[in-house]
Amino acid sequence: MGNRTLYVSDLDGTLLTSESRVSEHTASVLNALIAAGAMFTVATARTPATVTELLAGVNVELPMLTLSGSALWDNKHKCYTRVSAIPQDVVCAIADVMERHGVQPFVYRQHGALLHTHHYGEMSVVERRFVEERKNLKLKKFFLNDKDYRHNPDKAILMFSHREYEKLRPVAEELREKVNCQVMFYHDIVDPSIGLLEVYAQGCTKAAAVSALAKSVGADRIVVFGDNRNDIPMFKVANHSVAMGNAFDEVKREASEVIGDNDHDSVALWIEQDFQKSRTDISL
Repeated sequence: MGNRTLYVSDLDGTLLTSESRVSEHTASVLNALIAAGAMFTVATARTPATVTELLAGVNVELPMLTLSGSALWDNKHKCYTRVSAIPQDVVCAIADVMERHGVQPFVYRQHGALLHTHHYGEMSVVERRFVEERKNLKLKKFFLNDKDYRHNPDKAILMFSHREYEKLRPVAEELREKVNCQVMFYHDIVDPSIGLLEVYAQGCTKAAAVSALAKSVGADRIVVFGDNRNDIPMFKVANHSVAMGNAFDEVKREASEVIGDNDHDSVALWIEQDFQKSRTDISL
């Protein structure tokens, strides 16, 4: 049968252009590959609320690995197929640490097919912009000024803050030291002075989600694409890892190879060439 390859791409800075969209050519190439049998999906820190709109032109049939692998999204049926919840006592412990450093977190909770996003207190400039850009999304609803944001019957998937990198650094360090949770902390790809702090249930990573999906679809080869530091763990579980030309230098050093940047359809063209080669090899 030859290699059954699972292709997994990050979104921002990787599959998406600098304008945060999928180019028409990338969509066309990917749709042709998927129709021909290529196994393709995405792994991203983004939520289904934005992923479904960004990938509206791509016929992704496999589960999308969203929220850094803590939630699998079935885009055909518009529903979550698996969610890893943060235990309520851990939610409170995370909130204690963040508030002690003057950071007010967003708490993302699954509510059916929706994400209810709870927040109380001050927001940074980038967080206010973040809310403004997403307040009209179909699959996300904000509950701001929610004094009881820690407590809710819906499953908590993510606790999140987006502000100055150096302000978030001690928060990430203390969380890793004192709280039983999965901490992702990295620079914003557009503005490295801004940090993104994402806290999930212990063990939830893109890498774990990719490995589990590969097993469930019977893949015997994994190829991943990324640009940011939070993609490095995903590189380590892949048979072949591909860094973008615009990736951070340390990401490039961890990759099996470096290709073109995210503004030149580099991911789709690489997959097209690799998929065609694998089919040729099978026929020989």
